[in-house]
Amino acid sequence: MRKKRLYSLLTVCAIGIILLAIWLLRPSEQTFTGFKAYRIIAHAMGGIEDMTYTNTREAFIANYEKGTRVFEVDLLLSKDDELIARHEWGEFFTNMLRQQDELSKERHGAVWTAAEFKEAKVDGQFEPLLWEDIVDLLAEYPDIYIVTDTKQITPEEIDHIFEKIVESAESKDPKLLERIVPQIYNQPMLEQIKQYHPFDSIIYTLYQSQDSDRQVINFARNNGIAAVTMSEGRVNEKLVKSLKRAGIPAYVHTINDKKLVSKYMNMGVYGFYSDFLAGNDVDASR
Repeated sequence: MRKKRLYSLLTVCAIGIILLAIWLLRPSEQTFTGFKAYRIIAHAMGGIEDMTYTNTREAFIANYEKGTRVFEVDLLLSKDDELIARHEWGEFFTNMLRQQDELSKERHGAVWTAAEFKEAKVDGQFEPLLWEDIVDLLAEYPDIYIVTDTKQITPEEIDHIFEKIVESAESKDPKLLERIVPQIYNQPMLEQIKQYHPFDSIIYTLYQSQDSDRQVINFARNNGIAAVTMSEGRVNEKLVKSLKRAGIPAYVHTINDKKLVSKYMNMGVYGFYSDFLAGNDVDASR
């Protein structure tokens, strides 16, 4: 009987040692710095009240006060060649942002000048932002990062937009460029934007990419891509885990449901673009 008890005790101890070794040797969560220190990226400067896609100053402030520090901004060229923060043109979008009373009816679907853009308050109250305004925010808030989403993506348009992005930031303070994170939509765009500045961090977003998962992984790993972001329709566990093994975090857009956050984090997804979630909402979902 004594031998049986001793054998049982040794068995329990052996199992305990094995479990402890497994725990100690488990892959640890990689610690990231820069914009990757944050799991939430505010989509179009984040939501405000019941509105999304506003790209406004008030949306930025509301989400900054919730603890968000990384802000994606949509960028378009105005009729008079100014870089502005807007997702698209068209009467539908003007109505969606409740700007129909701010300009005459015939201008609702037009491509606006920068002056018209600034005049047309979102929902009659929220301030639209020029790129120069966003550069000012970078200077005023030294702990934020701006992720670019350039809505015009022909090579000629990209050249023109990034020339403006870099020139404006350099004229204010060249160090601000350290906190500007471009999104690229295809592989050739990487070398194209590097002609204007060797950005510290670049995100490869897949919503327009035709690359296979293997091509995405190889390109990101071989070119020092900081992160890969994808839609719910593109995300899959194999891709996410392959990126993770390469030290590249995966983000999913646009997620506002904590249950979905938990689902994707269990898959290995690192972070999320969101309208209404802040960083602590991700932590609470783990």
